[in-house]
Amino acid sequence: MKFAYTILYVPDVTRSLAFYEAAFGLQRRFLYESGMYAELDTGVTTLAFVNTDLAKASLPDGVQPSDPARPPAAFEIAFSTADVPAAYEHAVSVGAAAVAAPKTKPWGQTVAYVRDLDGNLVEICTPMA
Repeated sequence: MKFAYTILYVPDVTRSLAFYEAAFGLQRRFLYESGMYAELDTGVTTLAFVNTDLAKASLPDGVQPSDPARPPAAFEIAFSTADVPAAYEHAVSVGAAAVAAPKTKPWGQTVAYVRDLDGNLVEICTPMA
């Protein structure tokens, strides 16, 4: 078994896709013609978006949508880069909500946090050695 996908359930797949392209420089791999599903080219593990209405059709109780007005859910998406401060500033400049400015952790990794347009927590960090 291998880890294949992280899927975010969002109210507007096209909007989320465009945001992640602009904020984090990711490339679109696939957008289903209905606009209900999309994938970004993120390497071995795929980051995908599914419309919350489709979740209701697939899951008996649907999902609890993320909400930017509430604390983030107990998970995060993490992207690594050599220049965390520049990536953090760029993400905020295109609409990400600033959560925590870049800080060097005791183990030497630089880490910052933002939230996407739907309130999902995103970590921007240097790669671990």
